[in-house]
Formats: sequence, structure tokens, C-alpha cells
Amino acid sequence: TTLHDQGPDYEEFVKAATSDNEIQFIETSSPEIAKVLFPDARHTYPFLGLTKNEPERYTTYEDTFNVDGILQFLDNNKFPLITVLTEFNSAQVYSSTKKLQVYIFAEADDLKKLTEPLQEVARKFKLKIMLIFVDIKEDNLAKPFLTLFGLEDSEDIVVTAFDYNNSFKYLLESDPTPTKIEEFCLGLFHGTLSPFFKSQPIPDNKDASILTVVGKTFDDLVLRSPKNILLEVHTPWCITCEATTKQMEKLAKHFRGLEDLVFARIDASENEHPKLQVEEYPTLLFYTSKDKQNPIRFSTKSGSKELASLINKHLKNQDDISKDEL
Repeated sequence: TTLHDQGPDYEEFVKAATSDNEIQFIETSSPEIAKVLFPDARHTYPFLGLTKNEPERYTTYEDTFNVDGILQFLDNNKFPLITVLTEFNSAQVYSSTKKLQVYIFAEADDLKKLTEPLQEVARKFKLKIMLIFVDIKEDNLAKPFLTLFGLEDSEDIVVTAFDYNNSFKYLLESDPTPTKIEEFCLGLFHGTLSPFFKSQPIPDNKDASILTVVGKTFDDLVLRSPKNILLEVHTPWCITCEATTKQMEKLAKHFRGLEDLVFARIDASENEHPKLQVEEYPTLLFYTSKDKQNPIRFSTKSGSKELASLINKHLKNQDDISKDEL
């Protein structure tokens, strides 16, 4: 709402109105009408404010009138303090310029109980963090997010966060009380949270010819291992992964008994690690005992004999390096 005088300020207001197609702009030259729309309207004009049908009903624009300032004000204030994700507003939420977002997944009754105590938390971080409620029973909205944490079947309250500046995701692993959620938001704002990486439970690899690696064991079994590792990175939905798995089984049998060579596989759909960045499946990565930071990529189109030859070549190179170090 604005009280206008048709001067430069009004022109900036009109420019903003024509630039934003999400918010309804209203203008009036009547102080009485302005007071109905915005009871807190100042007596100095021109005046600009945003009205929402939310607990934070009125927000006053305090800056000078220019199109960029007005649009930034609208972007900062157009969402409620707590946004309830719906099919209708999801596109707006996903395209928000706020790069820090906290999502709380719970049943409708639990979300209702959390609303009042979290209003003040949301107000504290209003310009920096977007606080979003998601009904956990709304599969289309909740499951795509919960799957990222391996929690797609959860029925409890789940609190997650995303930092779209660096593509990290976070999970609140303590009780989701308002106090803990506020601490979680504070950690997100200050960048002190530990990123979340998905992992299956640690498996029993006793007597396995091919070790199963999960997110939690990637450091110990691959990066810190003193041995050479051939790692197959696969997913359940990968069409050609089965053929590569058979190749791995043949190779593991062929090289059985070689103490400094380990064959391993990891399901990338269920396990993550910051040092494992793979976009194609299957992928074969050979981690030499001397350089775990720069794995060698083997072609998955190679036959068993060709792969065996490559392995022998790199093992020989490692032996040569070891001899040189003596």
C-alpha cells in the first residue's frame, strides 16, 4: 500500500509493481483508506508497507524509494515467518533467494504445536534463514527431501537444513525441541554445523571376497587403508551395473590371495562421502596405496583380461615406487 504524490518516489513504486508478478500492489491517496489497509501507516508520505494474512501482518518499508530497494524488501518479507509448504507455493519456496533453509517435517498436529514457540525463532533469523513446515503425510512434498537423508519412512518429527551456497545438507540429530531447533538455526547461520552424509548400517564383511563399503566406513576401508583398492560405485537402478559386478567377481577370484589388493563396492544411492563425487554408474575407481586422493578411473567397458592387465600394471608401479623409497 502506498500514499503517493506522483513524484519520483511514485515512479519507483510503479517500476517495482511492474517488475513483480507475485504480489498485488495497491495505491491510494486517501489517508483513511491507508489506515484501513495498514493501521500502522505513518503520517509522513509517501508511505509503503506490506500486508500479509499471517501473524506478522504488517511490515513497513523504511528505506528510500528505489525499485531495487523495494523489490529486495518484498523478497525479504513476502513469505510468512514460518512457511507451510504446499503444492501451490512449492515453486516459490524452491526458487527463494534465501540460501539457508530449515525444513521441519511432522504430522499436522505436531506442526501446529510448534508454530507458536517457533515464531520468535523465525523472527530472529527472518532475513537470513527460511523456516519451512512440511506435513510428513504429504508424500509428494515430504518424501523427496526425506529420501536425501534415508528417512523416507520416518513418522517422527524430522528437522533438516540446506545451505544452497555450498550444496550441503544437515540433520538435527537431537530431540526437536524449540530450543534445539533455535540452536540448529544458529549453527546453520554461523556455518558451524557438520554436514550430513547418508550411510547404510555398517555391514559384516567377514570372509567377503568383495568388501561392502558404506558412507561411515569409506574413510577406514578406502582412504586410510594401506592397500590398493578397486572400488565399484553402483546404484540399484543402474542398467549396466550387473555386468560390472560380474567382472568384479571374476577379478576378485583371479587375484585372490594378493595381500595388498582389495576389491570393494559401494551403493551410491544409499551412501555419501565428500571425497566420493561420481556422476555416472557404474564407475570403477582404483585407489593406489600411495595416493588415495587421486583415484584412477577404469573403463567399465573393458573386459576382464584388460582390467586384470591394468591392475597388474598399477601394482607393479606401486612396487617400483616402494623400491625407490628404500
